[in-house]
Amino acid sequence: MRPLLTPDNIYIFRFGRDRLDNRLIIRYSHKWTGRQRINEIDLRLHKQKHPRIFYSESELLHYLEEHLLKHEAKLQAREAKKSNEVTDGASK
Repeated sequence: MRPLLTPDNIYIFRFGRDRLDNRLIIRYSHKWTGRQRINEIDLRLHKQKHPRIFYSESELLHYLEEHLLKHEAKLQAREAKKSNEVTDGASK
């Protein structure tokens, strides 16, 4: 083993329901000044075998913002469809 190579440290954050097994895994190391440096961020949603890998916090935040917008649009479309069904059913 080379003297300057050290193993990565890992933080694991679990969130959501237990059956979904959502995890955020952060691999980090230390700089020579003692500060932490993030090497990789893995986002595993709903028991994914191949996680989404990000190399910075800004990449992760950008992905989450896009994902949230798509999810909100899907929910609004679903609500609009339900309200159309209710109004169509009431007029018959």
